[in-house]
Amino acid sequence: MAGLILALETSCDDTCAAVLDGPRVLANTISSQAAAHAQFGGVVPEVASRHHLELATPVVEAALSEAGATLDDVGSVAVTAGPGLIGALLVGVSTAKAIAAPRRLPLIPVDHLQGHVAANFLDPEPLEPPFLCLLASGGHTLLAAVRGHAGHEVLGQTLDDAAGEAFDKVARLLSLGYPGGPALEKLAREGDPAAFEMPVAMSRDPGLDFSFSGLKTALVYLCRDLGPDGVSERRADLAASFQAAAVGQLVAKLERALKGGGWQAVALGGGVAANGPLRGAVREACERNGAALKLVGLELCTDNAAMIGSAARFAEPIPYPGYLAYDAFATPKRAA
Repeated sequence: MAGLILALETSCDDTCAAVLDGPRVLANTISSQAAAHAQFGGVVPEVASRHHLELATPVVEAALSEAGATLDDVGSVAVTAGPGLIGALLVGVSTAKAIAAPRRLPLIPVDHLQGHVAANFLDPEPLEPPFLCLLASGGHTLLAAVRGHAGHEVLGQTLDDAAGEAFDKVARLLSLGYPGGPALEKLAREGDPAAFEMPVAMSRDPGLDFSFSGLKTALVYLCRDLGPDGVSERRADLAASFQAAAVGQLVAKLERALKGGGWQAVALGGGVAANGPLRGAVREACERNGAALKLVGLELCTDNAAMIGSAARFAEPIPYPGYLAYDAFATPKRAA
């Protein structure tokens, strides 16, 4: 079992570790902090960092145990270096260094966004480039051209809120708790998506960028006009109308990119990719445009370490001791 990749992911509020043998995932362990942050209505960076400190070692041990491996079987250590919450990232990077350095193992820093792209390279049925990737999560929303395994080109991205962030804020506005995305989707099933007219941001813009702040603001005004009793009565309709508009914008930009680029395959990633209506709408868009669709399992949509290990297979390792001074980064270092 020599040469396994041990991967860590701590960019936000999930403490994750995975063990990979090439494209095969032997273990993918995720410890969610959702309950710890629910009382605050969102992720508190300091709380997330402290939980990562407590959970990093047990999660790594659990992943190795599930894989039937030990640290002696590990050939390299991969870790999310950014973007993300800087305190949370530093816990992961420091843990990875502490594992790799005593064994003189190489360290492979991975860009979190490339990790979401690279989830599509895992077994079973890995998707080979070129393909178009729509990435929608709590921290990022972008369309990427994937022409090789080692990177991607950003074709369009959100100019303000990420899609997942907008879902969470609207869920909080409707008193649905945290995390808001799944709760909002569940409530929306009971509502009418055409009940309220919502703005379709960037509809006249010929580019591929997104914007969700106006949609969120429109819902704030609707709730103000309806009043507490009206909101209580129409919550399902509000949720359904918001979700339809958000999904509509994501799919409209995806379809514009499909028609303009001659893409033959599409991948969907990020936490919002677990949304059922979005998955269905993307599937229909691909059928209309004759493109194949790759949908990774739901466990690979949200933050996880298997995707980090996947990206690490095509990234440049840093030999010991060169990575001892390596640091995490909170925001993307590059545009592509």
